[in-house]
Amino acid sequence: MKSTQIIEPKLILVIPCYNEEDVLPETIKRLIIIVENLIEANKISINSKILFVDDGSRDSTWKIIETANKSNTLIQGLKLAKNAGHQNALLAGLLYAKDYSDCVISVDADLQDDLGVIEEFIENFKMGYDVVYGVRKSRSTDTFFKRSTAQSFYRLMKSMGVNLIYNHADYRLMSKRVLDHLGEYKEVNLFLRGLIPLIGFKTTEVYYDRNERFAGESKYPLKKMLAFAFDGITSFSVTPIRLISAVGFLMFIFSFVIAVYIIINKLLGTTTSGWSSLMISIWFIGGIQLVALGLIGEYIGKIYKEVKGRPKYIIEKNTFAFSEAYEQDIKQFVTIK
Repeated sequence: MKSTQIIEPKLILVIPCYNEEDVLPETIKRLIIIVENLIEANKISINSKILFVDDGSRDSTWKIIETANKSNTLIQGLKLAKNAGHQNALLAGLLYAKDYSDCVISVDADLQDDLGVIEEFIENFKMGYDVVYGVRKSRSTDTFFKRSTAQSFYRLMKSMGVNLIYNHADYRLMSKRVLDHLGEYKEVNLFLRGLIPLIGFKTTEVYYDRNERFAGESKYPLKKMLAFAFDGITSFSVTPIRLISAVGFLMFIFSFVIAVYIIINKLLGTTTSGWSSLMISIWFIGGIQLVALGLIGEYIGKIYKEVKGRPKYIIEKNTFAFSEAYEQDIKQFVTIK
């Protein structure tokens, strides 16, 4: 009887970058050390790579990637023609890497995620897990505002039926078959944290402590964080639309009760002029209508973007190259008698 055993997996690390010239040299240095150590320990294939995706940076990010590629074949790069956003840049790297790997790990370039748990990711993959989520142990390093808003966001998404991994961002390992199915999702409004759990397969979590940003500035100020959260809500749930219907129904009931009250007062001859209450009612109902129209418009705008079917990103340059031996090495398993 024959059994199968997975060989050292071909791993590709995917790192989206946008104006990361301050931190990128250190990120490259640390990742090279980690990957080389894993190769020496026979944890991953010698054909593993580190893929940086330049999301239309305006600084010297791409020049740093090109220079690193010339000095070390572990380093590869994709350059997008224009800034497509973090999620699209990450997706570009994931879908490009899936054809050359057994598994892919995505991580941000800012060195806030603990790179030391990458080996634990690999061990879980070898045990049969298709998705390994990197999850923060706590948010003690966050400000009170950021911590409270993030926790509120997760609770809100859960209440609307969206399956999210609490305290997980985009630090995760995915197998090739997960990435193959991820490529089948064609929506323009990307929210990968919500998409990955939809795919299914066997998953687990690895916990780590999040560090302070090594250098540079955060690419997610409050405005972008709010936009990202709103995209997540409107991309995965129609609950806000249903809430509008519920509010409209309650307003109808309220208006009916008021109408009955006015008629009774009219019959009793106790009606009084109420300019203040009339104005309040008009402004209240008008405000609800404007909010409802704005929310409906947001959904219609997303539909508009989806039906046009425009590409989410365009690759301008790439340094992705492999040895001839790597191209011929297509077996993922070895057979043992």
